[in-house]
Amino acid sequence: MLHNTEPLNAVYQRGQKRLFEVDSHAGQAVIDSLQDISPDFADYVIQFGFGQVYSRAGLTLQQRELATIAALTAMGNAQPQLKVHIGAALNVGLSQTEIVETMIQMSVYAGFPAALNGLFAAKEVFAGHNCE
Repeated sequence: MLHNTEPLNAVYQRGQKRLFEVDSHAGQAVIDSLQDISPDFADYVIQFGFGQVYSRAGLTLQQRELATIAALTAMGNAQPQLKVHIGAALNVGLSQTEIVETMIQMSVYAGFPAALNGLFAAKEVFAGHNCE
């Protein structure tokens, strides 16, 4: 249970700031795409995901993105979200090698098909970024 007595508006503002810091315009595009179907869910993503979880101490943004990439890769069926987080990982300073190695590591635990899906998503994102 959360014991945060901070006003929701402050959490929302912190979440918007962290979302932009992590995902830049791609994160806002995801939020915008939710407005016509579920603006409340968009608010939850900002408030909980980025205002509370992504703003916690204990892990760097790079560590959080590697954990997210590992989880999404292991799922094997979340390519749109994985692509956003690969871009976010690049935005927070992770290298292509760190991202690829995380996906290779997932082949041991999630299987080759999941790792392959992740690698193909990474290839697409890397082609669209000015990467190393």
